Amino acid sequence: MTDAPAPKRAVRAAFDKAADAYDAVAAVQRSACDRLFALASAQPLQPGRIVDAGCGTGYALPGLKQRFPAAQLIALDFATSMLRRHPAGLADRLCADMERLPLADASVDLLWSSYALQWCHPRKVFPELARSLRPGGQLWIATLGPGTLGELRDAFRHVDQHEHVLRFQPPEVIDDAVEDAGMRIVDSERDTLYAWAPDLRRLLRDIKTLGAHQTGAPRRQAPLGKAAWGRLSAAYEAYRTPAGLPASYDTYWLIAEKK
Repeated sequence: MTDAPAPKRAVRAAFDKAADAYDAVAAVQRSACDRLFALASAQPLQPGRIVDAGCGTGYALPGLKQRFPAAQLIALDFATSMLRRHPAGLADRLCADMERLPLADASVDLLWSSYALQWCHPRKVFPELARSLRPGGQLWIATLGPGTLGELRDAFRHVDQHEHVLRFQPPEVIDDAVEDAGMRIVDSERDTLYAWAPDLRRLLRDIKTLGAHQTGAPRRQAPLGKAAWGRLSAAYEAYRTPAGLPASYDTYWLIAEKK
């Protein structure tokens, strides 16, 4: 695999580092996958080859294998440590970047991707996914929207003017890129999923464990002092509920078909 641009290399390194602890704090990521399976349940597609693009530790692979037992299943991720977490024999493993897929034109029937496309540029990744799909093949995705970690973004405004949280693309930008790549949108949903933690230190630790925290955003370089941490904690406490402190994941699910 060729070297990725600096921000992409940083994302890859973050996910490589996170692989061993990822599953312990990935409840929202599992919920996003489950919702994607539910949204796609009405699709009559019977794929011969499936690619889980950005498969992470492989949570979706058993469900894809169960639904399509005769299909060839390819698990693709650019973090080798994530691929090593998969059970042997469940899927063929491929280390690659979704923006530069080492797949032949029109060679895939179903491209699945959950919580991975937000790390890619829409105008780069969707043409590449469409190129790999056969006509009539489908794209099933879950990705993050601009409201993700909004509580944390707002709380940091009480500390400084630096950007501490990445802003992901809104659904209309995703839709435009999908359609311009030669696919039609079949179905979509948008909802907010929540992770919970008893305190801010635990919440931030969980976000960090999930991988590419803050990666790619211009941000404060110095650690927070005691006074700044106090302001951040106090601001976040305004969001506390009986379940604890929330971390919101603005999620967009989409099914598209290649024309």
